[in-house]
Amino acid sequence: MIPYGRQNVSAEDVQAVVDVLRSDFLTQGPVVPAFEQAIVRLTGARHAVAVNSATSALHVACLALGLGPGDRLWTVPNTFLASANCARYCGADVDFVDIDPGTWNMSAPALEQRLKLAEAAGRLPRVVVPVAFGGQSCDMRAIRSLADRYRFAVIEDASHAVGARYAGRPVGCGEYADVTIFSFHPVKIVTSAEGGMALTQDDRLASRMQLFRSHGMTRDPALMEGASEGGWYYEQIELGYNYRMTELQAALGLSQLERLASFVERRHQIAARYAALLDGLPLETQQPLEAAHSALHLYPVRLRDSQRRRSVFDAMRNAGVGVNVHYIPVHLQPYYRRLGFACGDFPVAESYYAGAITLPMYPDLSEAQQDHVVASLREALR
Repeated sequence: MIPYGRQNVSAEDVQAVVDVLRSDFLTQGPVVPAFEQAIVRLTGARHAVAVNSATSALHVACLALGLGPGDRLWTVPNTFLASANCARYCGADVDFVDIDPGTWNMSAPALEQRLKLAEAAGRLPRVVVPVAFGGQSCDMRAIRSLADRYRFAVIEDASHAVGARYAGRPVGCGEYADVTIFSFHPVKIVTSAEGGMALTQDDRLASRMQLFRSHGMTRDPALMEGASEGGWYYEQIELGYNYRMTELQAALGLSQLERLASFVERRHQIAARYAALLDGLPLETQQPLEAAHSALHLYPVRLRDSQRRRSVFDAMRNAGVGVNVHYIPVHLQPYYRRLGFACGDFPVAESYYAGAITLPMYPDLSEAQQDHVVASLREALR
């Protein structure tokens, strides 16, 4: 079976993890800070806060921004559940903004229209989470402009976009987002097995996220409410979580970063070849945004005849091609339906989903495998 995504683990990656296993620290040692600083150098962010998953990163970002009961977070239906669930963890309400029919990312015009209506109703969001679907940034300049006008914070869910660029700068630089989220899950651009990171230019937000990732506990006298009783002393000053990344995960991620540029370049080579091989088939591919250079985490296509999606999916799986679908619209999940959402609420996302199939995309995908993927798709579409 050719999977839709797969990690690339080198001998150097293995050795980096082994070195940590033989060291004094398996957690809370020097490698996690080294990984954070490597991401800072990569992106130009002022701070990077490593955690055990991108979901945790989204959660601590929301907490640091003060999201809570009575507040609203908006994101897109075309994303993984975590982009919305992070608000619910904080007791906040969730709503959605429909996607652009070409880029399949948050539509800035749709966002603007919803903000006008929300302002009139006194229900503006406190946080908006645009998602870099497939590795391509949203129209972040337009979203930042709206954020400044309507006074909401932006958490850019760039879980798919490590190594991507927007407007000539690395995604994560913080020019357009208050916090940017990276994921290091095995199918992402680089992996730490499990892991995530929250990037920001804001010292206060960074300090808050560091606090929430480790039980809300501090040894910093400046943050304590009482006098220290000795070198062992700490205080819990917030209700935090155990979201720490291990040294083993950080060692793997740090080693993988050495090959980030080559991984992204190889994904672009595969995408260019797909574009040529798929030419003439009755399907659509994600339209590029002029300002964005995608990391190409995914290669999604949309069948023009959505009625055939199930048969095509099954035929390709039977042919040994591990296609997938990204994503079932979040608002159609049973949990969110119980909150009042229904089919028809976000028609562009629903229309995209009806015909969506994700083709294999990872650096080790060979030309022979890619040929088999496309031949299987052609046969399934006959």
